[in-house]
Amino acid sequence: MPETVVIPAPDGDLPALRFAPSSPNGAGVVVVQEIFGVSNYIVGRCQNLADEGYVVYAPVLYTRLPEKPVLDPSSPDYLTQGMSASRGLDWDTAARDVVAAVATLRAEPGTEKVGLLGFCFGGGLAFNVAALTEVDALVSYYGSALPRLLSLAPQVTAPQLHHWGTEDSFIAGPSQAEAREALASSPGTVQWEVHEGAGHAFDNNEAPFHHPAASAAAWPVTLEFLASHLVGQASNG
Repeated sequence: MPETVVIPAPDGDLPALRFAPSSPNGAGVVVVQEIFGVSNYIVGRCQNLADEGYVVYAPVLYTRLPEKPVLDPSSPDYLTQGMSASRGLDWDTAARDVVAAVATLRAEPGTEKVGLLGFCFGGGLAFNVAALTEVDALVSYYGSALPRLLSLAPQVTAPQLHHWGTEDSFIAGPSQAEAREALASSPGTVQWEVHEGAGHAFDNNEAPFHHPAASAAAWPVTLEFLASHLVGQASNG
């Protein structure tokens, strides 16, 4: 079970869930939420990473909203709920919060390297954060804001992994191609994974757009990428 820790951020203290590994591998990962917040799905992915040996922080970014949003995965308007909540969050504040989470995790004793893993809203935000502060690896799942952040590509020095679905209706093929071309100017390596038949948010097993095959294919690639850049060895998980 995770514990709650306090991140000292420029805009005021922010809670984050901290997941402790039973067998630490010397690295940490900051997981950046989707528009649905730090949901059961995000908690599950954080635990998956902790099981691999990472110390994991999941900043609760919606703490900055005047009222805590109520998001129900079983509701037919779940997507609308999430979009409404994310629109109420100030982007720059959220970026500062994640930068602070990276710094706090890096300061933990025994944490030698820190990576970022973001999904949807969090995928774009993680990319933005990687342009603002040094991280050792960046993984972005269908980063929804990426097309408007491409000017930051030269500032992202960390090795990057991006996952996309061929049927993503939010970030369609031409936008993905434009992003891939722009990211070629990044100082670090860029790995681009495209999953046939998958739409946006294909990894979210709580939502109707979940694509089990794409999700199952993407996760081992993510683990191998993180292990190679944060731990220095391939993962068999």
